[in-house]
Amino acid sequence: MAVSIGTGAINSVISKLNDLLGDEVSSLVGTALLGKKVKLGIQYLRNELSTMKAVLLRLSDMEEHMDPQTREWRDRVRDMSFEIEDYIDRFVQRRRGHGGSQSRGVTASSARPNPVGIDGPREKIFGWLVEQDAKPNVVAIFGIGGSGKTTLALEVYNKIQEQFDCRAFVSVSRTPDIKRLLKHILFQVNEEEYLIIVDDIWSTSAWQHVKFALPIDNNKRSRIIATTRSKNVATSCCADIDGHMYEAKLLTVDDSRSLFFGRIFPSGECCPQELREVADEILKKCVGLPLAIISIGSLLASKSRTVKVWSKIRKSVSSAVEKDCPLDQMKRILLLSYLDLPHHLKACFLYLSVFPEGYYIDSRFLIWNWMAEGLIGGENREDMERLGESYLNELINRSMIQARKIGADGTRVKICGVHDIVLDFITSQAAEDKFVTVLIDGKYPSWKIRWLSLHLNSSEAADLPIKDASHLRSLNIFGPRGKQLPQNCEALRVLNIEGVVKSKNCHIEHIGSFYQLKYLRIIGYQITSPDTTITELPEQIGNLHHLDVLDLRGYRILKLPATIVQLKKLVCLFLDEIFTPLPDGIGNLQCLEELSGINLCNASVRSVEGLGELTKLRALKIKWILGFDRVLDEEDHMRVCASTLSKLVANSLHSLHFTGIKSSDFLNSWVFPSGSSPPPLRRLFLEGVGNFDFPAIPSQIRSLINLTRLSIRYVREMGEEGVNILGSLPMLLSLTILLLYTQRQSCVISSQGFQRLVKLNFHGETCLMFEPGAMPKLQRLKLVVFRWPEQYNPGLLHLSSLKHVSIWNWRRDRGVEDLMDEIRSVHPNHPILDRRV
Repeated sequence: MAVSIGTGAINSVISKLNDLLGDEVSSLVGTALLGKKVKLGIQYLRNELSTMKAVLLRLSDMEEHMDPQTREWRDRVRDMSFEIEDYIDRFVQRRRGHGGSQSRGVTASSARPNPVGIDGPREKIFGWLVEQDAKPNVVAIFGIGGSGKTTLALEVYNKIQEQFDCRAFVSVSRTPDIKRLLKHILFQVNEEEYLIIVDDIWSTSAWQHVKFALPIDNNKRSRIIATTRSKNVATSCCADIDGHMYEAKLLTVDDSRSLFFGRIFPSGECCPQELREVADEILKKCVGLPLAIISIGSLLASKSRTVKVWSKIRKSVSSAVEKDCPLDQMKRILLLSYLDLPHHLKACFLYLSVFPEGYYIDSRFLIWNWMAEGLIGGENREDMERLGESYLNELINRSMIQARKIGADGTRVKICGVHDIVLDFITSQAAEDKFVTVLIDGKYPSWKIRWLSLHLNSSEAADLPIKDASHLRSLNIFGPRGKQLPQNCEALRVLNIEGVVKSKNCHIEHIGSFYQLKYLRIIGYQITSPDTTITELPEQIGNLHHLDVLDLRGYRILKLPATIVQLKKLVCLFLDEIFTPLPDGIGNLQCLEELSGINLCNASVRSVEGLGELTKLRALKIKWILGFDRVLDEEDHMRVCASTLSKLVANSLHSLHFTGIKSSDFLNSWVFPSGSSPPPLRRLFLEGVGNFDFPAIPSQIRSLINLTRLSIRYVREMGEEGVNILGSLPMLLSLTILLLYTQRQSCVISSQGFQRLVKLNFHGETCLMFEPGAMPKLQRLKLVVFRWPEQYNPGLLHLSSLKHVSIWNWRRDRGVEDLMDEIRSVHPNHPILDRRV
């Protein structure tokens, strides 16, 4: 079911009215006669709203031409729908007491567009950076927004990175969180020779903060690449450090055509001759801005390839006045792309305005937010998640948002983001539609706020009280400054907080009264003292009967309240994996699909057995860490745990992450017993702890034929048998093996096995030898070797699909340099090379 901002509100109300009609209405209102009258009134209201919904759907397709009176009517209908829903929720709460669509993956050209017109600038900047000055050097790239500054910086970074021991990337943004930014820099950059990109610097003061955090007086050959829109900032970057300034140029006509046609015809076919004239007219309006060309090209890629259709797009772009500056032209193109979106995608797109500039968005959490906000329709959660993924992929394929991290399968987007120019447009459009209100400077608008996002980088915004929270449906808080939550949030569906808390347990005191809450996420990234943390949940949290997602990672929840098992709709529970024991009665949470952050060692036998009753559980992340104050029969307790895990693995688990395994028998005999049918497990992460390591690759892993991702840490020996076990997994895409540094061995990887492997991370002294035809689809290889043997050549030239090679070698052995030179000069793919010491 398609959902827009307005129709989403009406859909929710109609659904709740239907629920009321399905209930015994008289039982809610008192008498049979009154119940009959109320029922007729509910039916009338439902029918009227259904008619209004049909009108709203028609209006959503003519938004650009909507007159002010119609727009005002639309806004009033939407607001009325929210008011009705709030009244229904309050009424039901008081009367009852407190007690599929197929997802299309992202296209390669959308996920990682091939840059054009970049070879010359890249080589010029590369030449500056490789100058043999034994002191830090900076290159400041400046130019208007959307001109490809960050793309150019990353291209240079990828070409030169292997020459530096330490590498980092930080984004500053317009309103930087200076403390977090400096902490990020200090964490990544040390006193060695370093290479760092400092992206999107908006002011000279921000640069001064960054500069003071960088070791620039160490007389070592470090390099800094800075990007900014301001020439003055670029000048400031080069004032105190030797360096060069480079102005990002707009694309030439030929490069513009190459980028434009490459986006529309990704398979390499030529543009039909009859479309070339109108294409050139469209490109003139893009004035050589890569972001504008990609946006309009993505729009045309979804249209019919006819002169009539392309001319209509050209006419729409040309409606901007000729004297518009390039950024105004860019905004006009973004508006055109936005208006072309289906109405259900418009709401999801505008919702991205809640995130701060430069924020890396977890795709799964974004989809869960869309679901909690009612922006995705569907009968069950699985169908809604698939539909949400298709929405995300469609926005990426249209180049409205960016894919920043792709899964090993090459299609699933794990992390996404928004270009700052696009974010400006989204924020402005969302405010115009009275959808999301973003508060940065502490000024509240005059209208009634239902979706609020606070970016608390200033004390002014942090100290401002939230006015009339009774209408709030969504509250997002980002930043290092804590804020006390209001108490009257009865309509709240989404609560997302990232940052420090104002005082101990302050964010959760009143959460038990937020009865409509579906999504609760409080993440701590800067816990400074025991007085600014969360250690417990209130007993009243059991009142949140609509809660789907509860995420409190980063906080030391010492014990969950007994009422947690009353959350019958809870689907995802994420906690700290060291401190939190499994609650008794966990088996009551029959909707639970993901559980992360549980220490089984602290759990009772009853709770561990209850874990095995969760028939819908798909993902489980657990640890076995024995505390000093915990005394138990460890062998018997592990047998109970193994029995539970065996049941889950056989029936429902798709992902298992287990740290602290103490016995190979735990896996081979207990969790993966021989003779059982192949389990549905797709992702497996195993890690030994303490004095335990795996003597060899566990043999029963061979039975996990559905595995796509496998990680095993602390294996004593791999050997030929281990290679055969791993190579026999037919679906494996990603493999990580960490060997203990024992006696050096050799392992030959032949052309047999590993037919689908795309990513390999291998840590250890064992020498891998790749024969011709080995791992035919491997694209990313990481080798971590303490000592690189003389004359050792692993045969990386035999890896025909290789795109990225990373070698970590602490001793700076000469053999690594020779191997890198060979790959650089001979390998036909010219993979990105990354050497670390």
